[in-house]
Amino acid sequence: MIDLPSNTPACAVARPEVPRVPFRLMLLLTLWAASLSAAAHGSRAGDLLLDHAYSTPSQANQSDGAAYLRGIKNSGEQADRLLGASTPVATAVELQSLQKHGNGLHAEAVGGIELPPKTTTLLRHTGDFQLLLRGLKQPLKDGDRFDLTLNFEHAGSQTVKVWVQTPRAQVRAHQGR
Repeated sequence: MIDLPSNTPACAVARPEVPRVPFRLMLLLTLWAASLSAAAHGSRAGDLLLDHAYSTPSQANQSDGAAYLRGIKNSGEQADRLLGASTPVATAVELQSLQKHGNGLHAEAVGGIELPPKTTTLLRHTGDFQLLLRGLKQPLKDGDRFDLTLNFEHAGSQTVKVWVQTPRAQVRAHQGR
């Protein structure tokens, strides 16, 4: 704080010059920051875009959980294949195919997940595949984050950050009660 004589008017205090940022520069910086934020849940492995890795919270007594990706987009000309995965939060990760069965989904272990060229493969909690996290070392809580390493036939290994979150449809249903 600056000590001024009591009779000094407030308008007489010199204020530091603040540089003005041109509007176009500010707009470009804002767009750049927004693009970084949008890419925060996506990463690349070769021709593959791994979009929004997430998991759902588990119950304290559950030994297994699941991880998902909004999708894996193969923008290349060559098919690839997800061969397996690993994570420090579980003892093993099992690739599973999800099939609609009555009013629910039936999960079946698969040796790999095909990623055809120029397509997006869904690994959502309501989609075609999931990654079963066997032997959770602790419950997955809403807001947690953990690493998941995906191993591809051609694109190699890629580690993504998984966000534990309650799916929007479940949040809306819970709030509606």
